[in-house]
Amino acid sequence: MKCAILLAAYGVSTLQSDSALKRFDALVRARFPHMPVRWAFTSCMVRQRMAEARKKSDSVQKALEKYRFEKFTHIAVQPLQTLPGRENSDVGLAVQEAARDNAMVICTGRPLLATTADVHAAALALVQHVPAQRKAHEDVVFMGHGAQHAAVSRYEDLAQQVRALDSHVHVGAMNGITTLDAILPTLSSKRVWLMPLLSVVGRHALNDMAGEAPSSWKQRIAAAGHECIPVLKGIAEYQAVAEIWIEHLAQAVATLHVTQPYPDEMK
Repeated sequence: MKCAILLAAYGVSTLQSDSALKRFDALVRARFPHMPVRWAFTSCMVRQRMAEARKKSDSVQKALEKYRFEKFTHIAVQPLQTLPGRENSDVGLAVQEAARDNAMVICTGRPLLATTADVHAAALALVQHVPAQRKAHEDVVFMGHGAQHAAVSRYEDLAQQVRALDSHVHVGAMNGITTLDAILPTLSSKRVWLMPLLSVVGRHALNDMAGEAPSSWKQRIAAAGHECIPVLKGIAEYQAVAEIWIEHLAQAVATLHVTQPYPDEMK
């Protein structure tokens, strides 16, 4: 057996997001010191920009092809997606194609919110990582990306779990069931903390969440009469959240000897 790890993220668009993925990479290498670790990126647009900047920009398919060329036989793939939605399914399709076309055994870890247990663990992690300066009565709003997919309901599941732990912490998404429109009437504190429910700080966090345009979440919260304080830190930078993905990766590594893939609900 010649084993390796492939981490799959949307892409890197800022120095902060690049640093965040490097820190996550270091955690993975510390956990699996005897396995090579490489990255693949799912966004065509981000891959093109990375290539223009002369940075490594492999797709999942290309990264797996390189591993095959180098005679690796067993690969654990861990997506850094939040939901088991479309983007995560695309990673699964690339893995299936690679496994079909060659002799590699490939196991794929689950995204962050794949199961009920994952949702509970993520809720504990989010509440644990609210800003230290935040007072107990102050509202905290997490902004996720959302999806046009049934898996978007996981945001509401997460919101319920978070509210049970701290009634002043809210979870919403740009697209999906719980949007900012639903959260705004529930905000009661003068000061509101705004945090991304995104793996790294990129365009969505900088513009859609904390931007100066009237449509950003920051400006809409301010327009509702609150002092809004954005926290520009992706959830992959929080130890407790990163550990959920790493545990999913550990499960994939442990099952590399199994030839069948994970059930659909675990991809």
